[in-house]
Amino acid sequence: MKCEECGQRPATVHFTKIIQGEKTEAHLCESCAREKGEWMNPSTAGFSLNSLLSGLLNFDSAGTPVAAVPRCGNCGMTYSQFSESGRFGCAECYTHFQSRLDPLMRKIHGSATHAGKVPQRTNSKIRTKRELDKLRAQLQSVIQAEKFEEAAVLRDKIREIEQQLES
Repeated sequence: MKCEECGQRPATVHFTKIIQGEKTEAHLCESCAREKGEWMNPSTAGFSLNSLLSGLLNFDSAGTPVAAVPRCGNCGMTYSQFSESGRFGCAECYTHFQSRLDPLMRKIHGSATHAGKVPQRTNSKIRTKRELDKLRAQLQSVIQAEKFEEAAVLRDKIREIEQQLES
């Protein structure tokens, strides 16, 4: 793809702007992007994922700066050390700092529980258990709506899947 500005060099800078609900896309070469003021070299910009996480981690769920930081009982890492590096010292840190991680995960992902895709190569039991959870939730909503015929069908599906899991 050629630069939309000069039409000579390959477009290596691609960005999207959304201003007042209007979306515009641009595909520029580095020179034209610099001239237009749209270029931000990641290596010299002073911005990194660690600085983003650090900014998020230094505040609790209410937006108040985090004060005293306890240490992990296993490796001795503090929460402020984690916020600077973006990495924990050991697996125990996840458990130790759980109360601070939950609000962070909600800020970043919108939820504290993983609800993403399950890799195809993993055991299908994970997919089956998720399907069961979804069916049980549907069953509860159907019962509350007093649609008992649909509830009976869902109940039978749940029982069938549970029997498959047991065998």
